[in-house]
Amino acid sequence: MKKIVMLSAFAFLASCTSVQNTQTSEPFAWEGANLYFLLTDRFNNGDSKNDINFNRTEKAAVLRGFEGGDLRGIIQKIDEGYFKKLGVNAIWMTPIVEQIHGATDEGTGKTYGFHGYWAKDWTTLDPNFGTEKDLKELVEKAHKQGIRIVLDAVINHTGPTTEIDETYPMTWVRTEPQCKYSNFENTTACTLVANLPDVLTESNEKAGLPTLLEKKWRKEGRYEKEMSELNEFFVKTGYPRAPKYYIMKWLSDYVREFGIDGYRVDTVKHTNEDVWKDFKKVCDQAFAEFKLNNPDKVLDKNTPFFTVGEVYGYGISAKQIYDFGDKKVNYFQNGFTSLINFDFKGDANKSYEEIFSNYDKILHQDLAGKTVMNYATSHDDGWPFDKERKRTYETATKLLLTPGISQIYYGDETGRKLIVAGAEGDANLRSNMNWDDIKNNPETKKLLEYWQKLGQFRRNHPAVGAGFHRMISNSPYWFSRTYKTDKVVIGLNLPNGTKEVNVSGIFDNGTRVKDSYSGATMPVIDGKVSLTNNNNIVLLEKN
Repeated sequence: MKKIVMLSAFAFLASCTSVQNTQTSEPFAWEGANLYFLLTDRFNNGDSKNDINFNRTEKAAVLRGFEGGDLRGIIQKIDEGYFKKLGVNAIWMTPIVEQIHGATDEGTGKTYGFHGYWAKDWTTLDPNFGTEKDLKELVEKAHKQGIRIVLDAVINHTGPTTEIDETYPMTWVRTEPQCKYSNFENTTACTLVANLPDVLTESNEKAGLPTLLEKKWRKEGRYEKEMSELNEFFVKTGYPRAPKYYIMKWLSDYVREFGIDGYRVDTVKHTNEDVWKDFKKVCDQAFAEFKLNNPDKVLDKNTPFFTVGEVYGYGISAKQIYDFGDKKVNYFQNGFTSLINFDFKGDANKSYEEIFSNYDKILHQDLAGKTVMNYATSHDDGWPFDKERKRTYETATKLLLTPGISQIYYGDETGRKLIVAGAEGDANLRSNMNWDDIKNNPETKKLLEYWQKLGQFRRNHPAVGAGFHRMISNSPYWFSRTYKTDKVVIGLNLPNGTKEVNVSGIFDNGTRVKDSYSGATMPVIDGKVSLTNNNNIVLLEKN
C-alpha cells in the first residue's frame, strides 16, 4: 500500500447530505441510494485467465468453489451501462482481499473462500478477483457514471485453518469458546462457528506482526515497505499495535488509494461497539486524504464516507437500539451511517401504505439523519421475501419505492433462481448471474425493464428514498414524496384508462409534468393531472 499522509481535520465529512454530483447531473443522498449488491465471484467472469490460483483445484461441493467472477467482469458491465440503466448509484461488492488458499470440509464437501469472508492477507487483492489496477479502473469508471463503490470490511475474524493455511497467533485470535448468542459476552468474545478464528477486537494489548504475514511479505518482496507504512500509521494515530488497528489500517488503505466511497461492515454485533467508532474515524481520515490528493477524481466534495453495518437481526422497528438481553447498544452512535434492515423482507408482505408510512415516520423521527438499507434477498438469508421468484414485480415495486436505501441483490431484477439442484444451504442463494436469460427469455427481459424504469426514477429523485411520504388518496392509491426541492407523485394499483390525481402543493398550475413510466407528458390544470393508459403505475416528475 502507498505512503500515508494523515490529516488533522475532516469536519466537512460531518453529515449525510444531498449534493450535486460533480461528474454527472444526478443529485445524490445516501439516505435514498439505490445500491446493487453482488458476489464478486458469481456476477460476471471478465478474465478467465485468473480463474485458478494457489492450486485451488480440489473439487468443491455445488456452488462452493470459485466460479470465475471478477473485477473485470464488473467493469464490463459498467462499460455496457448495465448499472446505469438499472438506476444504480452505488455498488457493494463482497470482500476482494486475499482469501485462504486451501479449502475447508465441514461434512458437506469442499468449500473455498469464493465469498471473500475468509481473509488471509488484508493488504492485497486475491488474484481470483483481480488486481489493484483493475480496482482502480473500476472505481474511476463507476465514478464517471455517478456510481459509488462500497467494499466489504471484515475485522471480526480471519479465514479458517486448512492443511495449507495456518492460524493467526494467539496474540491475534481466539479459537474458542464458540458463540452461544444469549448475551453480549457470548456474542462478542467467541468464535461464530468452529474453525473460524475470532480476532481479539476487544484487546488493546500490543501484538507483533503474525509470522505467517512476515514470511509471506518477505517472499513477495514487500516486507520493508509494509512495515514502514505500519510504523508510520501507529506513530501518527497513536493507536496501540493491537490486531484491530492493523486491520483498520489495511482496510483504510483501499479508501486512501482508490477512493472507494464506503464500507459495508460484516458481523458488527460480534465485536465491542467502540471498534466501529474507531474504524469510521480511520476511514474518514483516509477519505479526506484521497479527496485532497485527487481533486480531479472526486465524485463530489461534500458527501461523507459511508458505513452500513450488518447487525444480524436488527430491524427498523428497533429504531436506534440493538438489545443483547443484558446490554443495549446504539450502533448509529458508534460509527454507522446506516444499518441493514432485517425487518423489510417480512414487512414486504404488508400493504404499500402500511410500509411506506411506518418507514417514513421512523426514518424522519427516531432515525433522523441516519437511514436503513432494505433488502428482499441476500447472500446468507435463507428466508428471503420471494424465494421461489413468484412475486418479482411486487419485489421491485416495494423495494424500490420504500423509504430508505434499496439494496438490489444481483439477480433480483432478472429472477435469478434461489433454489439450485444439488446445492445446500446458502449456496442456493449464490448461483451465477443469469445473463443468458436476459438474452433468450422475453419474460426476463420484460422483468428487467420494469426494474430499470423504477430504478432510474429512484436514482433521479432522492425524494423517493430520502423524502417525506404523504398519502394523497387511498383508492386509487396515490402518494407524494418530497426532499428539499425534489418532489414526485406516484400512483400504484391504478385502474386501466383515465387516471386523475390532485397534485396541489406539489406541482404548480401550468407546470408540465412527465410520467416517467410511460413517457407521456401533460400539464397541471386546476391542481390536477390527468392521463390515459392501461398501466397500473404512474411515476410523475416535473418535466
